[in-house]
Amino acid sequence: MTSFVFPGQGSQYTGMCKDFYDNFKIGRRIIEEIEDHTKINLSSIIFKNENNLLDQTNYTQICIFSCSYMIFQTLLTEGKINIDQTKFMFGHSLGEYTALACSNKISLKDCSLILKKRGELMNSSVQPNTTGMAALIGLSADKVEKIIKENKIDLEIANDNSQLQVVISGDIFELENKKNFFLENSVKKFVMLNVSAAFHSKYMKDAENILSIDIEKLHFNENKINIISNYSASPSYESLDIKKLLKKQMSNRVRWTESIKFLESIGENSIIEIGPNKILSGLIKRISNSFDIKTITNISDIEKL
Repeated sequence: MTSFVFPGQGSQYTGMCKDFYDNFKIGRRIIEEIEDHTKINLSSIIFKNENNLLDQTNYTQICIFSCSYMIFQTLLTEGKINIDQTKFMFGHSLGEYTALACSNKISLKDCSLILKKRGELMNSSVQPNTTGMAALIGLSADKVEKIIKENKIDLEIANDNSQLQVVISGDIFELENKKNFFLENSVKKFVMLNVSAAFHSKYMKDAENILSIDIEKLHFNENKINIISNYSASPSYESLDIKKLLKKQMSNRVRWTESIKFLESIGENSIIEIGPNKILSGLIKRISNSFDIKTITNISDIEKL
């Protein structure tokens, strides 16, 4: 069986998915439908990116979701993929919501509206330029966690992306002040990320509490596709479990490495990444060489299927 994965924030680029939009009626219809639901001019932001709106969190998330969902539905309509042969879907941060929509756990309208609100909440959750994130290259999450705890550093692991890539979140001054400390403790590279706040950390707790109210109201359809949770790195197809774990996602780390290791442990060996860029495919290859990985970003990629 094939598992589907969907990218998160950071995968966006101007003009993403335009070939699907230009060449398939369903692509244009989906973008127009999401625009109707959200009242956001997505096509202008995605394809023109005037005023750099595509890189602003309150627009980035809904734009990436729109592209990923559009590509998935196009492939489904064209008979290039078979959802009936799918047991697992998951995504990185906002990509978990894409998985919920593509698996038909929640409707396109509900997913569009909650992602619009999620982006707005995360963008405005803290004062600008007071918190941030940094990527640490060269150490595993366990080793970074040990450094943080033993030295009482007020930072948190936000993303466990692979055995050699971890993203941390926290106060911007703490991040800047501890850069050299991490580099002196076996971190090979320390890269500040261009984000508006410390995502997947305690700084998102208030936003998470607000969004949880909306998550509780979501109507879930029951089916046998498992969603692997960012929060727990474990699968579930039952709505109550998925909803409970989704409520905890925004202020806690994305357990990407553990999620991929879970698939490996049960013998799953085929993964298709759908959406802009190939970031997740690169991370998966660093975690394990057990998978046949395909990435569908452009129309030319369809021949891989």
